[in-house]
This record gives sequence, structure tokens and C-alpha cells, in this order.
Amino acid sequence: MKYWNMETSKLLLRSTFIAALGGFLFGFDTAVISGTVDSLETVFELSPGSLGFTVASALIGTIFGALSAGWPSDRYGRKKTLFVLAVLFFVSAVGCALCWDWYSFIIFRFLGGLAVGGAMVVSPMYIAEISPAKIRGRMVAINNFNVVLGILLAYFSNYFITTLELGAAEWRWMFGIEAFPAAGFFFLLFPTPLSPRWLVANSRLDEARAILVRLGTDYGGVDEEIQAIQQSLDLDHHSLRERLFCRKYSAPITFAVLIAMFNQLSGINALIYYAPNIFKMAGAATESAMLQSVIIGFTNLVFTMLALMIIDHFGRKRLMLIGSLGYIVSLATVSVAFFKFGTDFSAVGGKVVLGALILYIASHAFGQGTVMLVFISEIFPNRVRARGLALGAFTHWFMAAVISWTFPVLVELLGAGTVFAFYCTMMVLQLIWVLRMMPETKGVPLEEIQKHLGIE
Repeated sequence: MKYWNMETSKLLLRSTFIAALGGFLFGFDTAVISGTVDSLETVFELSPGSLGFTVASALIGTIFGALSAGWPSDRYGRKKTLFVLAVLFFVSAVGCALCWDWYSFIIFRFLGGLAVGGAMVVSPMYIAEISPAKIRGRMVAINNFNVVLGILLAYFSNYFITTLELGAAEWRWMFGIEAFPAAGFFFLLFPTPLSPRWLVANSRLDEARAILVRLGTDYGGVDEEIQAIQQSLDLDHHSLRERLFCRKYSAPITFAVLIAMFNQLSGINALIYYAPNIFKMAGAATESAMLQSVIIGFTNLVFTMLALMIIDHFGRKRLMLIGSLGYIVSLATVSVAFFKFGTDFSAVGGKVVLGALILYIASHAFGQGTVMLVFISEIFPNRVRARGLALGAFTHWFMAAVISWTFPVLVELLGAGTVFAFYCTMMVLQLIWVLRMMPETKGVPLEEIQKHLGIE
């Protein structure tokens, strides 16, 4: 019988939701700039290329944040690292709201990017390490749910601030409001427990035992759970500092890099960052474009919630298959619409684009958006999980920076139809990868997954 009951579930849920606030801030920080693009372009007199760089500046920070999050997570623990990320989110929000020139804005967006990249690594890793296998997918997916909740509230916040007609300070309010949830995240972290797997890895067995008693286990008892964790670490033959890039870890490295690359080659960050601009290209007025962005964010939330409820029943691979098919249909439709209407969209053409992008975001939420972090957090052994997640996050954010930086330039040079056709082609390749290579990890204890991947 699993050592998991109502009392342990209360602590598990509370700790999961608090850690997932990192995901909420990740989503909010990522999407909030979408409502400020026109203002930034005007205030700082930006060309398409410099606008792309300005939007991507936070993403450059995420690359460094993702790369650097693994070491402090292993050295000082997941919880202490989350505290630092909360501070970075707060400083970035206040700094962007009060910035005095383009250079200061870039610096504060970069700091926010550090926090986003770190949160993408540490929050799902912490949740995976405190969750029993039978509900681990659902628990880690709560972080993904919070990401899309943050995106939705960023869109809604931008729309609401637009209706207030605050004039030249409008875009500053859009950035500054993030300081409130960032402060809340910092203070709510205090009562959360440390990761028991991190404690075992650092030979703090009594503390790990006390926390596992409160959280529950996969193996019927606390001692059995600790023994399984120790066997997976196997520190007599391995080190917490051993190289990640070696032959025995080639399978999880390949899976993490591919799923993270495909996530961004779908064009998802182009939609998140430039949603109002895309709708304007399809003939929508400014306020209508903001409202349509809210519709996209709400769809994202609903389908993420649906995926969250069924991921541990359907499995990761089946959700990816469904999502890939939805991507292909929706992106092909958007591409054809832009080829047909160009810059002269009719009301019908605008509705076609909106409907296709609703299908697109639903497909993303149901598939890649929910699965990616769950999958990457599961496939690496305990001894290299932090660095494995950092690799996946680095790949994701590197590709996100490329997509976001190049989108306005490529649309201007090649047209939106060609750009969306490219994203569609990439999703055909993702479908082939899912069918031929992707393993299923649902319901398998973390310590068993490495055995299934041939890692000793």
C-alpha cells in the first residue's frame, strides 16, 4: 500500500501550489510585454530588428537563468533558489516600470529573464521530487497550469489597463503590476519543506525522513523510499558532480533537447509575445486585438486544465500526438489565410485566423504546453536532474529567443503566410518524433525511469 493519505496530500498540494507560483510569474512575465510592443516601439524609436531584440532581451536572460539554475539548486537547495528567483521577479517588475531609458529597460527585462529561466528549471524539479509517481504528472502539470494562468492574467491585465486610458504611463503599469505576485511568492515560500531527494543527496537523512513522513512515498514506507533514492544516486560509483554529457545519459539528453526545440519551433512564443500584433495584421483594431489575446489566454488555461486532469491516465505520449495533429491543422489554416488575404483581411478572414489560433493554442496547451516540463523533469536520474532540466530549459529559451527575435523581421521579409508554413512543417517533424522515439513515463517512479532508459 502506498504511504500516501489525506494528511500528506494537504502538505503536498500546498507545497506544489506555492512552488508553482514560480510558474505563474514565469507566464506573466513572458506574456506581459505583448501589450507594450507598440508603446516600446514608439517611446524608444525602434526598428523591426531592434524591436525584436527588445522583446527577446528577457529571453536572453532566460538562457543564462536556465543554464545557471542547476548549480545553486544542487549546492544550496531548490527552496533557497526559489527565494532568489522571487527577488529577481520583484526587482525586474519595479525596474521596468520605473526605467529611465532603453538601456535600463533592457537590463531590468534581462533580470526578469534570469528569473523566468530559473523558475522553468527549479519549480517543476521541486514538485517532481516531492510527488508520488501515480500523481506526479498532475502535480508537475500544476506548474504548467500556473504558467498559462499567468499568461492569461497578463493578457487580461494589459486589456484592463488599456481601458483605463492612462496615457503615456500605460505600458509602465503593465510591467509594474507583476511586483505584487512576486512579493507574495517570496513570503509564501517560508513554510514549504525542502526537497527530500536533495536532502538524501546531501546525506541529511533524518531531515529527509521527517519530510517524507509528511509528504508520502511510492514504496510503502519511508525507509524503502530513502533506499530507492540512494540506489538511484549510487554515490559509491557516481558523483553529484559527474559530467552530464556522456554516453550513458545520451537518451534523456536527446529527448530533452528535441522536445524543448520542438516546443518553440511551433512558433508558440511568437504568438504569446506578438498576439495583438498578429490580430492587427489580420484586420483587428487595437482594443479588439487586446481582447482577442485574452480569448487566446483563456483557451490556453481551459485546455491546460483538461490536460492536467488526464495526463496521468492518458499518458504523456498520447497528449503529444493529439497536440501535434492540432498544431498541423491550425498552423496550415493560418498560413493559407495570410497567403490568401495578405494585408487586406476581410471580417471573415479575421475570424478564420482567430478560430485557427484558438485551435492552435488549445493544441499547444493539451500537448506540448503540459507535457514538456513534466517529461523533462522525469527522464533524468536524481544525480543529474538539476543539470538535465537546466539543459532542457536552456534549449527551450535559446529557441524562444531566436523565434521571438526573428518573427517581426521574417514577417516583414517573407510574409506571415511563409512564417506560419515553416512552423507547420516543424510540427510535422515533431509528430514523426513522437511516433518513433518518445517513451512513455506515466506512473513510473523516478528511480525506475532511469532503468527503463538503460541508465545504471
